[in-house]
Amino acid sequence: MECEICGKPVSETNPTRAKIEGSVMVVCKECAKLGTIQKAPPKPKFQKSKKGRKTTQPKRNYRNDDPTDELIEDYNITVRKAREAKNWSREDLGKKINERVSVINRIESGKMTPDNKLTKKLEKALNITLIESVNDLDLNQYMGNSSGDRTLGNIMKIKRK
Repeated sequence: MECEICGKPVSETNPTRAKIEGSVMVVCKECAKLGTIQKAPPKPKFQKSKKGRKTTQPKRNYRNDDPTDELIEDYNITVRKAREAKNWSREDLGKKINERVSVINRIESGKMTPDNKLTKKLEKALNITLIESVNDLDLNQYMGNSSGDRTLGNIMKIKRK
């Protein structure tokens, strides 16, 4: 390890950390005089789990990050047309789903994307489908360039087709 200021070797087992002009750096003993010496970061404490074994981190439940359902692209137009087909005003729709009129205005203008709970309310009240299932897409069918490489531009065109 080297001093981040002068480049001299620093002991790896006990490096000195100093705050110099707002930045915390690993420095040699001489350069540490230029700032204030910082404490070593705290080491993680072991936690006893219910079964009696030691763990360094709490157990985490990971969910699949890939979305399976997605809001349709023109949700705002769909909501407006369905509301108008039932001859409801925005106030009427707001009362039916227990939401403010300003929320309905922002959804229909496309300024607000409804969360899952609000989307379900809209679907139920208006008898429409706003969430579509996203399956694994075959990206090879969208390949447009001659080299055959997959580019971000090729994938972005998927939604427009």
